[in-house]
Amino acid sequence: MATTDVPSQSTPQPRGWLASNWGVLAAIGALIVILILPTPTGLPVAGQRMLGVLVFAVIIWMTEALDYAVSAVVIAALMAFLLGTAPSIANPKVLLGTSAGLGLAFSGFANTALALVAAALFLAAAMTITGLDKRIALTILSYVGTKTRQVVAGSILVGFVIAFLVPSTTARVSCLVPIMLGIIAAFGVDRKGAFAGMLMITTVQTASIWNVGIKTAAAQNMVAIGFIEKAFQRTITWLEWLIAAAPFGILMSVALYFVMTRMMPPEVKEVPGGRDAIRKSLADLGSMKASEKKLLAISLTLLALWSTEGVLHRFDTSSTTVAAVALMFLPGIGIMTWKQAQPVIPWGTIVLFGVGISLGTALLQTKGAVWLADLVVAEFGLRNATSMFILGVMSLFLIVIHLGFASATALASAMIPIVIAVLQGVATPGINVVGMTMLLQFVVSFGFILVVNAPQNMVAYGTGTFEARDFVRTGLVLTVIAFALVLILGATYWRWLGYT
Repeated sequence: MATTDVPSQSTPQPRGWLASNWGVLAAIGALIVILILPTPTGLPVAGQRMLGVLVFAVIIWMTEALDYAVSAVVIAALMAFLLGTAPSIANPKVLLGTSAGLGLAFSGFANTALALVAAALFLAAAMTITGLDKRIALTILSYVGTKTRQVVAGSILVGFVIAFLVPSTTARVSCLVPIMLGIIAAFGVDRKGAFAGMLMITTVQTASIWNVGIKTAAAQNMVAIGFIEKAFQRTITWLEWLIAAAPFGILMSVALYFVMTRMMPPEVKEVPGGRDAIRKSLADLGSMKASEKKLLAISLTLLALWSTEGVLHRFDTSSTTVAAVALMFLPGIGIMTWKQAQPVIPWGTIVLFGVGISLGTALLQTKGAVWLADLVVAEFGLRNATSMFILGVMSLFLIVIHLGFASATALASAMIPIVIAVLQGVATPGINVVGMTMLLQFVVSFGFILVVNAPQNMVAYGTGTFEARDFVRTGLVLTVIAFALVLILGATYWRWLGYT
């Protein structure tokens, strides 16, 4: 990335302690205020304290005042002591106790959705270690034409295919970014030009779109599944999710192509030799290694098991994925070793996920989420509203609040329990609470507007190929289209499926 000389007098000075830690101070201040307020009628003390922890978590996550993994540990500690010294929900005459409070703080780690997230991260690591993800991407792109618009369409296709096989958004984008940089270099265009920016933004927005389309493509989907399983003792299968979300993903992918090629028209239309450059990169990988063949076989088998869950067999997604990871480590198969995998696994994501599930579960169990949801239902007039009105209002709410979050996983952890409680609090007859929760989880993945709204956005932005304003202006259009699609599909296709 190009650099420019900066006058010495403009060198930023180190920030003071207060400036560096204002987010933490704001979170602590908000928590204290909520704790000392009189407990509202109908809200248990434990529920009030959990709402305080929720506000603390939201401020910490929105300001990124603490590393996500560190914030998870702090939240767990707060839950242990604040719940431990609060009257028990079951028997208000006795205190819950810190041991029980800590148990609740770590209850999310017993959720099967956590096992799926952890196993998915190991699958993503195996893709990176063996280089299979890069081979798949280059193979697809090698068949794309040399016109710039064909390359854009090819990058969308690559993002779509990789989303089925690499269940980690950041891992997918991290794999594709160097490939896209290679294409930009092959075309001989300016790295800061329109074509480079268009291609990189298209790559990362495709990842966000198919986070919606495929259940296993993103950790935040597993957060929602975890809460659904806890609240309703049922799940949404991989195929059910795909049937519901794939039309949205397909239509958004088409919209993405037209938005990007119209709003960021490339400075070149065609470059001879572009395809040859991609094929040369593919040839440089050499012949397919045994580890890649084994991983491809396991991945395709896993994909077949995911898509036939509840149809041909009763093996749940989490169990089959864990079994696949176990196979990868077995002697004789040898796709990767623990020593190879350990450094590339984002352990902080797993910790955040587990505590995030615990936070939401505690909000539901202490009636904090229900009390807040009743407030939301009353304020927005949702009690007797139609399912479409509820879907529209809650979608807009999630889109706006996402602007303050840098992690969809954190957003889902904070908001999906509230969504469930809101849906349970309305009096609309025949509303499908599980189905509506899934549809609103789709909206949680709408990190289209700001670069800081998702880690994968930051990975692409770090290449220096586009300006943040280009991401914002194209992202705003994509968000409007996505919101319109939610309403259109909610009134038609999703209604036919019985979700609205």
